[in-house]
Amino acid sequence: MYLAYVVIAVVLSLVLVLSAVPDLTRDPKITDGLKAIGVPDSWFLPLGLVKIAGALGLLAGIVYRPLGIAAAIGVVLYFLGAVITHIRGGDTKGIGIPATIMLVAVAPLVLGFATA
Repeated sequence: MYLAYVVIAVVLSLVLVLSAVPDLTRDPKITDGLKAIGVPDSWFLPLGLVKIAGALGLLAGIVYRPLGIAAAIGVVLYFLGAVITHIRGGDTKGIGIPATIMLVAVAPLVLGFATA
């Protein structure tokens, strides 16, 4: 189970960093859609930094499991908020990616507890 945690933590960390780049660079392909559902322009930098913090926390959890568990909880809650934001903004087409990442983030949470 430890190996499964490591693999999922590394893959999810890569996904989080790749997801943070458009927020940090304010890529219009991403930010325009988020602005349309009510995400203020001033939130993109903090949201990108939170994703990077989650990625770093998951990677640190390979060595210190409580930090990985905390990071996984944070990532699940972050993407739960993203799903809710899409629903409230009426963007049902945009729910798939954050919902998938949220569900994937449950795996290191469960594995983190199982291997702690």
